[in-house]
Amino acid sequence: MQTRALGTSTLQVVPLMLGGNVFGWTVDAPTSFSILDAFVDRGFNFIDTADVYSRWLPGNQGGESETILGQWFKKSGKRDKIVLATKVGMDMGDGKQGLSKKYILEAVEASLKRLQTDHIELYQSHKDDEATPLQETLEAYQQLIQQGKVCLIGASNYKGDRLTQAIELARKHNLPVYQTLQPEYNLYDRQTYEQDLTPVAKKFNLGVIPYFSLASGFLTGKYKTLADTKGKNRGSRVEKYFDERGEKILKALAEVAQDSHAKQASVALAWLLAQPTITAPIASATSTDQLESLFAAVDLKLDATALDKLNQASAY
Repeated sequence: MQTRALGTSTLQVVPLMLGGNVFGWTVDAPTSFSILDAFVDRGFNFIDTADVYSRWLPGNQGGESETILGQWFKKSGKRDKIVLATKVGMDMGDGKQGLSKKYILEAVEASLKRLQTDHIELYQSHKDDEATPLQETLEAYQQLIQQGKVCLIGASNYKGDRLTQAIELARKHNLPVYQTLQPEYNLYDRQTYEQDLTPVAKKFNLGVIPYFSLASGFLTGKYKTLADTKGKNRGSRVEKYFDERGEKILKALAEVAQDSHAKQASVALAWLLAQPTITAPIASATSTDQLESLFAAVDLKLDATALDKLNQASAY
């Protein structure tokens, strides 16, 4: 199985990341275990979650995804096969949020307990916290790395200028440097990443692990019309894609999928993997059957004609 390095680190990952946001939200623990087993048994090793998943669901408090992963680690004994990524900083209620040193040091202990592990390979700032000095956040991560609780750090939802500041500050003061970036990026949502963040990713050799790689399922072709989104768990997130440009993208995806004898989801992920700064797109699955189209993306090499068709259809 081919692997790629995370940033400038020696940590190697298979270039597809399993999104853990669905665990404890749209899939229960037994189904989650089946998906995780199937993922790892096929040689994949990169899993993403966050402390806040899935606090948005009524009755949930946050930490549900991490808890399920921890239960699976204990049950399966496969912790050593995983490059585990989680995140800190989103609102967990009762004032628990942000990237202050005090809060990070508290939050990581809660995550480690839920995950039933003693270390996290990739610990990520879930979003920028402008109320906390960048240096304070990085000093917290330095302490965790020195303690062996964290291996690498990453940033999610940062703007290019703030990410640049954080990296340059880290280098100046000999603090841990962000090795990865987790932005929203897919065939539809291109402009912000390509214009603001691609130059930063190239400059600092960041490993980019985009979320919403399939635009909440829109790019899979699961939703043929706007009416198909009604009453679905992610329906409200998908509605915005049904415009003229979205329809053009779906048409191009369907044509490339037919020519490639592949699923649309595989093609959409393969397009991301063909972009020079992308290390591993994040995609989630709610069944083991859905994993097949994700697996296929890693081996699908789109030719210049296919890439050009997709680029033109999704041009902004």
